[in-house]
Amino acid sequence: MGLVVRVPLRAGGHREATLVEGPSGWGECSPLPGYPCSLEWAEAAAHEAAFGTWPAAVRDEVVVNALVAAADPDRAAAEAADAVAAGYTCVKVKVRAGGVDAIAAVRAAVGPAVAVRVDANGAWDIEGAVAAITRLRRFDVEYVEQPVASLDDLAAVRRRVDVPVAADECVRHVDDARRLAARQAADLIVLKVQPLGGVRAALEIADAAQVPAVVTSMLETSVGLAAGLALAAALPDLPYACGLGTAALLADDVVADPLLPRNGRLAVRRPAPDPARLARYRVAA
Repeated sequence: MGLVVRVPLRAGGHREATLVEGPSGWGECSPLPGYPCSLEWAEAAAHEAAFGTWPAAVRDEVVVNALVAAADPDRAAAEAADAVAAGYTCVKVKVRAGGVDAIAAVRAAVGPAVAVRVDANGAWDIEGAVAAITRLRRFDVEYVEQPVASLDDLAAVRRRVDVPVAADECVRHVDDARRLAARQAADLIVLKVQPLGGVRAALEIADAAQVPAVVTSMLETSVGLAAGLALAAALPDLPYACGLGTAALLADDVVADPLLPRNGRLAVRRPAPDPARLARYRVAA
């Protein structure tokens, strides 16, 4: 059992999470509607945070990317320019929201020195992915995340394009990661703590995949983000910016000092929930 909260989102609506307290601190279980995440694994991640231990950190801050969500190219460009002004050196664009025109507008807005990455959430088939990635190549895209749904299709796409591709939803277990390595299906892997069953399980998957890793969030509160931050801090190598700046999408949080980036970076820390906010956002049983 845990404490169920609903925190408001800046874009409207709310994000629901179950918070669990234990001797090690607080953990969060909050599968994102519509995103593949086993409740069992999310609960395991929360239990690890509350009752287990996280590995030691090898860095004290983590570079994070900004998220550009606007479908309109002009708005996407404005969001990207604002992110760069705030100190971000990497922006991520959802292609299902804006398509190639948004990528072109973002690249023009941020200039050549800022990394631009693309997330398709498995929206394309093989031929569509190859065509889209070929068009995106001229915008110096850092990588394309999950252009197709399955690991086998990802391997097929990777053999036909020269832009790096990343695996996300198609890897959920160590066996998936081993198959990724054997097939050379991706250039990097995206790790989210809850779908993978915890920080230590995610580290095992990263090791099995044998490619660089990027840690991202599922729009958690700062309690859940702390687990992702712990994972990013513990990875032996972290060559890419991580998608852990999503507390900025919440209108409020369950902690008094949320995990908000400063100059595109997050300090590695673990904030505790604020009793007043827990009372405010608690959902009655």
